[in-house]
Amino acid sequence: MLMSQVTSVEPAVAIAVPVVARQVTVRIFAAAATGSGAIVRHKGETYTILTCAHIVGEGEDERFTILTADGQKHVGKRLRSPVLSGSDLALVEFTSKTAYQVVAIADTKAVAVGDSIYAAGFPNWQWTSADAVEDTRTWGIKALRVTEGEVAMLPEKSLQEGYQLGYTNEIDPGMSGGPVLNRKGQLVGINGRLKYPPQGISAFTFTDGSAPSEQMYQQMEALSWAIPTTAFSQALK
Repeated sequence: MLMSQVTSVEPAVAIAVPVVARQVTVRIFAAAATGSGAIVRHKGETYTILTCAHIVGEGEDERFTILTADGQKHVGKRLRSPVLSGSDLALVEFTSKTAYQVVAIADTKAVAVGDSIYAAGFPNWQWTSADAVEDTRTWGIKALRVTEGEVAMLPEKSLQEGYQLGYTNEIDPGMSGGPVLNRKGQLVGINGRLKYPPQGISAFTFTDGSAPSEQMYQQMEALSWAIPTTAFSQALK
């Protein structure tokens, strides 16, 4: 059940993170892709979602279908933000009279290797038996997946498009754009890159154009990657 009023999760409150994830994670249906997003801001009847740019594309007039925790569908449109330029992030807005929960934003500087985290999103496919996979894009919100893991790498230099938080959680296609939450249910990053990308080492080019060592690359490719809050906190002010 949705909350009766708009709230953010308070850091001091003991909470069940998967419950928070279910309330703040939305499913996004775009023309060329299906992904996830997190409700990060609310003003009046307007809600702002943070997601991955590779989900919503660059079209100025494209509209998206946003599926919220109550199963309702909303029309979303992209909100341009110069602050996010060059990153794999995008803001999408929708309007509703219904009150939806807004995720609290954590300070990524407080994130450390070894911290427990949760990754949420809507995978496009799920195994329904040992030898059967189903397309979940007709499942609606029932397809939500929340995985547990820990922060495994925080390189000093950011990878291209803002990726700088490596974690052990499993994420699947369709979960891109979904929230990465700490144990307090606060947003520490946005899902975006899966383990063992087919591009190989080229997927791990740093913003200065350099590449990791072979040893570092082997560690990096075994992790999922998110864009941390330091890359988008200014865009939400």
